[in-house]
Amino acid sequence: MDPLWLPQFWALLIAFALFVYMVRDGYDLGVGILFGFTRDGSHRETLVRAISPFWDGNEVWLILVGAGLFAAFPPVYAIVLPAFYLPLTAMLIALVFRGVFFEFRNHAGGSRLWDWGFFLGSLAAAFIQGAALGGIVQGIAVADGRYAGGPFDWLTPFTLTCGTGLTLGYTLLGAAWLVLRTTGETRERAYRLLAGLLVAFLAVFLIAALWTTAVHPRLAARWQESPGLFLAPALGAAAILGLWTGIRGRRDSVPYAMTVLLFLALFLAAAGSFWPYLVPFAVGIEAAAAPAGTLRFLFYGAGIPVFPLVLLYSGVILWILRGKV
Repeated sequence: MDPLWLPQFWALLIAFALFVYMVRDGYDLGVGILFGFTRDGSHRETLVRAISPFWDGNEVWLILVGAGLFAAFPPVYAIVLPAFYLPLTAMLIALVFRGVFFEFRNHAGGSRLWDWGFFLGSLAAAFIQGAALGGIVQGIAVADGRYAGGPFDWLTPFTLTCGTGLTLGYTLLGAAWLVLRTTGETRERAYRLLAGLLVAFLAVFLIAALWTTAVHPRLAARWQESPGLFLAPALGAAAILGLWTGIRGRRDSVPYAMTVLLFLALFLAAAGSFWPYLVPFAVGIEAAAAPAGTLRFLFYGAGIPVFPLVLLYSGVILWILRGKV
């Protein structure tokens, strides 16, 4: 492979892994958040069964994102990690609580401690991921190729808004997943939540999008110079219409597919707005890429065998365990 294309290849591959993580782990984080809003024991058991075969496999994609950044774009890893030490540490602790819940809850006889750990861990992980993404969008202080800010620079009203938005988005994914995977009262409860969650998510996202243009005035010029970017909002509008139609027609396979399509539209809009920067308007793909020899080694040693294998594993598990719980 031409080494001149390797930085773009790895940037796209990492972006793909990030998107897959968001839509895969997003639904089980969303189900975990919904878990905290019911005290019905049988309903809670159904929620757990809907995600228990998949949750640990979903988090593999987050590992691939981190490992990919570390190997292919070490300067970005060295800037982003110290900028978000505190929230990322809190997120990892929250994910640990979720893992402990799955392993210990049945042995503890349904202890409320593990139930609260599952709910709060899911809520914290979703919110922190949104706040961290908001912190990257609003900009990271970089000087001489290093992080030049403080430990709380990420904590602003804008990042809190982004955290709220992604939490609502993950909860929307979780409700759509329950429609796809469950029956009876659990399915009906999920259907009743979908419309409200969609409206709330879109409202917060619109606020964050308008806020982003205020933080980065040059984005308006970028959209004017690249009319192709408007395909993303068109795709998002089609997804919203499809989701609404699926809700009205009680078509169980539609809401999750349309919610994933909506996430894809928003992801493409964000990526297109800042391409080719990995740290918006501070660090570009070419400048942050590892040496060509390293990228070539990664391509043959990890890009070809690892990513397709994980994708195949995920697809096979979804196919084997398809249908209602």
